[in-house]
Amino acid sequence: MQQNKLQPFIDRYNEINELLISPDITSDIKRMTTLSKEQSSIEPIVTLAKEYLQNTEDIEENKTILDDEDLGELAKEELKELEKRQPEIEEEIKLLMLPTDPNDDKNIYLELRAGAGGDEAAIFVGDLFKGYLRYAENNGWKIEIMNQSESESGGFKEIVALFKGDHVYSKLKFESGTHRVQRVPATESQGRVHTSAITVAVIPEVDDIEIEINATDLKIDVMRASGNGGQSVNTTDSAVRITHIPSGLVVTNQDQKSQHKNKDRAMKVLKARLYDLENQEKMAKEGADRKEQVGTGDRSGRIRTYNYSQNRVSDHRINLTLYRLDYIMNDGLFDEVIDPLIADHQAKLIEANGL
Repeated sequence: MQQNKLQPFIDRYNEINELLISPDITSDIKRMTTLSKEQSSIEPIVTLAKEYLQNTEDIEENKTILDDEDLGELAKEELKELEKRQPEIEEEIKLLMLPTDPNDDKNIYLELRAGAGGDEAAIFVGDLFKGYLRYAENNGWKIEIMNQSESESGGFKEIVALFKGDHVYSKLKFESGTHRVQRVPATESQGRVHTSAITVAVIPEVDDIEIEINATDLKIDVMRASGNGGQSVNTTDSAVRITHIPSGLVVTNQDQKSQHKNKDRAMKVLKARLYDLENQEKMAKEGADRKEQVGTGDRSGRIRTYNYSQNRVSDHRINLTLYRLDYIMNDGLFDEVIDPLIADHQAKLIEANGL
């Protein structure tokens, strides 16, 4: 790694240090806060850059005394450690220098919908959602069910939940896409394996200031909430359906007894979907290279297969196959799939940015 790539970070860090003790800055709280945030954001790179540059000096210095009768052996040992550490620092710096996804620290709306496969698809929506719940528990995240539509055979036609916690989007953003399940349904008397599919959408939560919606663009309907099999669960018109006319997006919420609360929740989900739709359209316009840098790729394709008879989960984007489906689903061990996906994404970013 060239010094000219690292020195600007060190120079800027030192410059901010000087600015933060300047009377002009100390009297301007807003400017001081902005500079402090910038300094905090580059501090990890600066720390590693200093270590890297010092290591480079130490390596060169040790090489000059390898033939020294008294210090040669000591220099050889130290050189071995320094040369081992150097590429490790390089990789750490490369990861820190990658462009960041502005949504990585956001909470998410996780939406699962049954697709091809009828009842079995709905049942798998429930099974996969339970797996995600266990994964959330493992990460210390909180879950809030926003809306659910149960199927008559068990499971869900659709379920939408808000996942809240640290790095939720950065961990789950690669889950968007079509998930295929292959297994023998409980109702199958001949023991034949059925293939079903569900879709998963991971949508970052947005602040009100991030997107504006004109009231005239909305069609809001209220209706009586219904449960499994159409059974009435409420005697008042508390369920809310909001249609965003320009985009055609429709959001329904009936989980709360209060019409006002259902409308509020539906609006939050609608704003998140519109924000996500804008981002997807923007990425499509900017092309595949940019999409690799800031996004999670195409959502329409089949991304993963869960084969229960073989105890296998396969992620088709990185040709990853694990014969640990039971542990992953039952214990929420999705990091075994997600971590390789993140590593692959980072490797592509490093290459794309010439690091």
